[in-house]
Amino acid sequence: MSIEFSKRTRRDTLKSMPNNRYDLLIIGGGITGAGIALDAVTRGLKVALVEMQDFAGGTSSRSTKLVHGGLRYLKQFEINVVSEVGKERAIVYQNGQHVTTPEWMLLPIHKGGTFGKFSTSIGLRIYDFLARVKRNERRRMLGVAETLQKEPLIKKEGLKGGGYYVEYRTDDARLTIEVVKAAVEAGADIVNYTKAEGFLYDSNKKVNGITVRDIFTSDTYQIYAKKIVNAAGPWVDHVRGNDFSKNNKQLRLTKGVHIVIDQKIFPLKQSVYFDTPDKRMVFAIPRDGKTYVGTTDTFYDQDPQHPRMTADDRKYLIDAIHNMFPDVMIVEEDVESSWAGVRPLIFEKGKDPSEISRKDEIWESESGLITIAGGKLTGYRKMAENVVNLISTQLAQSEGITLKPCQTIHYPISGGEIKNYKDFIEKKSTEAIQFGLTIDEGKQLAKKYGSNVDLLFNYAKAYSEQTDQLLSAFVYAQLMYSMEHEMVIKPVDFFIRRTGSVYFDINWVRKWKDKVIEEMKDWMEWTTNETEKMKSELEHELEKAVNPQQ
Repeated sequence: MSIEFSKRTRRDTLKSMPNNRYDLLIIGGGITGAGIALDAVTRGLKVALVEMQDFAGGTSSRSTKLVHGGLRYLKQFEINVVSEVGKERAIVYQNGQHVTTPEWMLLPIHKGGTFGKFSTSIGLRIYDFLARVKRNERRRMLGVAETLQKEPLIKKEGLKGGGYYVEYRTDDARLTIEVVKAAVEAGADIVNYTKAEGFLYDSNKKVNGITVRDIFTSDTYQIYAKKIVNAAGPWVDHVRGNDFSKNNKQLRLTKGVHIVIDQKIFPLKQSVYFDTPDKRMVFAIPRDGKTYVGTTDTFYDQDPQHPRMTADDRKYLIDAIHNMFPDVMIVEEDVESSWAGVRPLIFEKGKDPSEISRKDEIWESESGLITIAGGKLTGYRKMAENVVNLISTQLAQSEGITLKPCQTIHYPISGGEIKNYKDFIEKKSTEAIQFGLTIDEGKQLAKKYGSNVDLLFNYAKAYSEQTDQLLSAFVYAQLMYSMEHEMVIKPVDFFIRRTGSVYFDINWVRKWKDKVIEEMKDWMEWTTNETEKMKSELEHELEKAVNPQQ
């Protein structure tokens, strides 16, 4: 199932929202807010969600892009975190195989390193047990020769062997978008580029709505709901600051940076989780002809909307690569792209960034505002379940409403209705030829859009039959689908969060950006000034991805 979810529906939905009385109104369209919307609407609640940027515009498009169990949290004895998010990996995978893929991870063990051979063996065994890892994905311990066979680029000096275990690689932004679309398909009213600016209260000083502003028109609206959830990620404290009853809990933001290098320069064939010289752990992961490495972990007190790589961040990651992969002679100019994200962690006095827990907490203020803080991408569905369980209990007590139990454990996200993934990809790859695409293009689209791919094939066929073509059918299909079914409003939405190309194929962006903007201009009805603004914004994002902050 796929419905129109476009600029037109955004406008109409936003204008209609003040006329509704919702059961639940969510502030924040990252993965946490999206998950709450899907959980709540599938239990029978009338749900609305507003996001001040694009969906996944903050942390949810800037992670390490892993749905992972958090092996390092075992060292901090966070057993509950490992157990919960480890189990969630399999659920996230089953509900959306087109955006999540099992990825074998190599953990090299060196003399004097963070993980010893015995502790790694025990740790991975406990990890398998806590996460209930299925038999064919359980850990293996490797000797020196087998470790080097898996990845010959690893430092040989002091190598004692390695651990081999499964994580799950994802496209974080697309995961968020697919959850949003699933919620919309189930009946939720969801809009992007709509900022929550203040709370509304009843006569008992209980929050019962919010005032929002359309970022494009500056029009304001008042939206009412029985329950309000603040799922604003790094902006959680800012949102709470507008509520008269903010408690003493607070966030501590940390910044994480990743860099992207072409595999011709860094020919990594195996994902690796490795030590840095300062005893931290980072990932190096091959993806679509590139290798990306991250993350840094430093305290951050600037604007969370615009974090970016600094020269120090880039040097730190390049030094980490040189230390673990000494034959890979990377220089600064080899970094093709980068991204920086801000983690909204719950403040713990006296702890370094990497020591602060990734656990989540639910806070409720005197006004009744519910805030979900902290947490990890992997645990989004469980976090949502916990929030909606609380709301369910409160509505049962206050209004006698009985909701269904959580429905999302076996609920496919948009594009996830696939029975046999391997057969599906093979079938769709071959079918693509009938629609004016190559087999490889069909494969790429099937992998990215899952069971929604037929809509893209139809766009491609219609376009390939036109005589006046600005774009290729492959580009056009993705652009039209994103504008009509994924609420893309700006070119940066398309190139960053719908395709990931600013990060993983920046030359593709440079090749198509002017023609994409030209195609969008008429569909979006931009003025000349608006078109120039969109061009400038995209150029700024490209510059930000390549050049460090001065």
